[in-house]
Amino acid sequence: MVMLSNGAKMTEYRSKNYESQKGLDSMNNAMNIASYRAKGSARDVLQIRAIETPSPQAGEVLIRLHYSGINPSDVKMRAGLSLGGMAMPFDEVIPHSDGSGVIEALGEGVSDFSIGDRVFVFNAGFKRAFGTAAEAITIPAAQVVPLPDQTSMTHGACLGIPAMTAVHAMTRAKSIDGKRVLISSGGGVVGRYCIEVARGLGAKTIITTASSPLSRATAEKAGADLVLDYKSDRLAEEIQDHCGQIDHAVEAEFGVNAQTLGTVMAEGGSIAAYGSALNKTPEMPFYDFMFKNITLHMLLVYLLDDETRKADLAVMKDLLTRGAITENIAAILPLDDIATAHEQVEAAQKSGSVLLDCQSSSR
Repeated sequence: MVMLSNGAKMTEYRSKNYESQKGLDSMNNAMNIASYRAKGSARDVLQIRAIETPSPQAGEVLIRLHYSGINPSDVKMRAGLSLGGMAMPFDEVIPHSDGSGVIEALGEGVSDFSIGDRVFVFNAGFKRAFGTAAEAITIPAAQVVPLPDQTSMTHGACLGIPAMTAVHAMTRAKSIDGKRVLISSGGGVVGRYCIEVARGLGAKTIITTASSPLSRATAEKAGADLVLDYKSDRLAEEIQDHCGQIDHAVEAEFGVNAQTLGTVMAEGGSIAAYGSALNKTPEMPFYDFMFKNITLHMLLVYLLDDETRKADLAVMKDLLTRGAITENIAAILPLDDIATAHEQVEAAQKSGSVLLDCQSSSR
C-alpha cells in the first residue's frame, strides 16, 4: 500500500505505474474501512477501523479504491429509512455501492482485466456487506467496468447509480433523437445526468423542473432548454406552451406529478419513473395514460439484467468518450470524515455528488 503523509491526496496518475509495482505485497497489510454495526444517525453509528486487506477469491478482483460515491440510497439505508427499516442485513456494513480505483490483484479465472486497470464498480453495497467506503475492495469481476481513458477517477465514482440511472431512464424510450423530453428534478445528481444524456442522444427539446435557484442554475448549465418551477400551479400549461406535448418523461416523483404527466404526454409516449418518495402510493390517471397508449417503466438500476446493463454501459461509454456527460462534484472528503459526507448528502443543499477520498485522512 502506498502510504501518504499529511493526508495528501494520491494523484490519479499513480494508476499508470501499478504494473511496475508489487501490488500483491500490499495484500498482507491492514487497511482502513468505514462501517456501522447498527442503524442510526451518521455521527452515532459510523466508525473507522482497520482490517486485513482481503484477497480476491475465484472470479473476483482486488481494487485499490480512489473514491467512493455516496448516494441517497446509501444514507437512507444507514439511517434505517429504506426497505428493511432499522434491521441490519449483516452484523457489520461497509456502505456505498459506487466507487472507482485501480485493480491490484486478480482472482482465479479472471481474464478480462489486468493489474493496473482503471475501473469503476457498481452494486458493491447491494445485498453485500462490503461496499466502497474502504481503502480497497474485493468484488466479482462481473461488477467491474473499465474507465475510458478520458474519464477521471472522481467521475468514475459517480457512474454506477446516478449516471446509469439516467442512461437507463433515457434508453427506455424507443428513441430520444429529435424528441421532446421532460425531466423532473433536473438540478439533482440523476436529473442533471438525464439532461446531458438526453442532449447526447439527440433530444430536440429538453424541459426540466427545479426547486431552488441552485437547482435551476445546475439544470440550465447542464443544457436544459427550459427550467420550470416544479410547484407551479400552471406546470402542465407551461410545458405545453413551450413544446406542445412530451414524447418521453423521466420522473423522480411519480406520485406528485402523475396528473401532470397524464395531461402533457403525447400519444405513444413513454415514462421512466425511478422515484416517488413524497407519495409512495400514488393515484394514476389511468385513462389519460391508456387512451394515449403510454408506456410506463418502473426502474431500479440495481436490478438490471446482464443484457440490459451491457447495452446501457455501451451507451454510457459512448457518451463518456464524446464528453457528452460530465462530472459535477459538490465535495470530496477524506474517508474518516464519512459522517460529515453523509450529512451533506442528507441536507440536499448542494449541486453535485459527494465523494470520499479513500486514500486520504483528515488526521
